[in-house]
Amino acid sequence: MKKLNIALIAGGYSGERVISLGSAAVAEKHIDAQLFNVYKIDIDRQDWTHITENGDGFTVDKNDFSITMNHIKITFDAALIIIHGTPGEDGKLQGYFDMLQIPYTSCDAITSALTFNKRWTVATAAFSGIHVAQSLHLFKDTPLSTDAILDSLKLPVFVKPNNGGSSIGMSRVDKAEDLAPALLKAFKEDDQILVEEFIKGREFTVGCFKTQGELVVLPICEVRSKKTFFDYEAKYEGASEELIPAPIDESIADTLRQQVKKVYQIFNCKGIVRVDFIWNEANNQPYMLEINTVPGQSESSIVPQMVRAYGWTMTEFYTRQINECLKK
Repeated sequence: MKKLNIALIAGGYSGERVISLGSAAVAEKHIDAQLFNVYKIDIDRQDWTHITENGDGFTVDKNDFSITMNHIKITFDAALIIIHGTPGEDGKLQGYFDMLQIPYTSCDAITSALTFNKRWTVATAAFSGIHVAQSLHLFKDTPLSTDAILDSLKLPVFVKPNNGGSSIGMSRVDKAEDLAPALLKAFKEDDQILVEEFIKGREFTVGCFKTQGELVVLPICEVRSKKTFFDYEAKYEGASEELIPAPIDESIADTLRQQVKKVYQIFNCKGIVRVDFIWNEANNQPYMLEINTVPGQSESSIVPQMVRAYGWTMTEFYTRQINECLKK
């Protein structure tokens, strides 16, 4: 059987670029070379480039998303998107591939754009009956005073860029005098920010994806940060403990599994999605924090740990993702 050409899409335009490249390096090792020809495409603002093992670079023709190597034009049967942040997690790249009719392994353009915006995500979730924290959506050109914010929300709060991930630009604020610096920090990353009330409870993250017509929920992870919250350092520099499977009662696990399936269906998700929850101690209910439509996939990232705990290899995981997207 002819091997399919797969474009492994990495890099991106945001501060998450280095994380994306790390995830892609892992994926490249695990994609089944017996089934697929893999071409890693590094997307940055200057160019889109395929770099070979010996360091030769070949520029992507954006008119049809092809590369020409040794006078041979190569087109792609599918794209495996591992860009965290723009343009791979916010719908831009998905819209481009839709126009070219190239299947891809992530949520579609609309879902990606919606879930990349934290405020729109929690608003849609709340409208659908999913518990979320109280929050305010702020804009740089129409600022709100700290007094006005604290009239609406109770400390402590989290301040975070509305678009983006990896907790870049995020702060926890426990004292009123710390709110203004936190707003400035977040506005350096985005023109919109979200200020969200703190919910006391245990933090869980749950992976979910569809394969062969079945919605699979991977083993639940409990995140125990060694800091005040699960920030960039906790996520990527070892300042957290990730317990997979989470040491929880089966009743809590079942509730989380049902909630992540509900989120996946409400937002019309595709591919692997990781949803973050806080188990609210006050009312014994899960509260959704955010949806990660292109979660990290480096060796130390949570999704690969979940996949291994489920009993699969990463090779099987990527084969299933690619085959699922080809059904489109």
